[in-house]
Amino acid sequence: MAKKKEPEKAKAAPAKKVEDSGVHVVARNRRARHDFELLEKVEAGLVLTGTEVKSLRNGKANLEDSYAEVDRGEIWLLGCDIPEYLQANRMNHAPKRPRKLLLHRREIIKLEHRTNEKGMTLVPVALYFKKGIAKVELCLARGRKTFDKREALKKQEAKRDMDRALRRR
Repeated sequence: MAKKKEPEKAKAAPAKKVEDSGVHVVARNRRARHDFELLEKVEAGLVLTGTEVKSLRNGKANLEDSYAEVDRGEIWLLGCDIPEYLQANRMNHAPKRPRKLLLHRREIIKLEHRTNEKGMTLVPVALYFKKGIAKVELCLARGRKTFDKREALKKQEAKRDMDRALRRR
């Protein structure tokens, strides 16, 4: 009699490598944490040209004086400086041009309502690549007065001192 062939066992798939978060930070806005009280964070995509992407991949960008604004149902990043790509030809980009941000319609409407409140603004906190795609982290923020800034610095200093004391134990 002919032997029956037994079905082959399925081979186990190779183990996937555990990668880090896949986030490469290009620029941070450190002054935003000092000048503003950050309330709510939102991640948005950026509409960029080719030379802007190349310049960002070189690690060149400045978010210091930038902010975001809602205009006719779209959110724009203004004042963000992405320097020209040195190896590009005459088709280079303008360094401080307004850049469109990509968000879902309901997120744009929500942010538009919140920014219409007195003292609220959209501040970019970080510019980074996530899985190869350029993203910007926006925060809904309220401006701090000078005495608020001093108070925040005192709290940070006290927390730092407490952490140092705990580490010494």
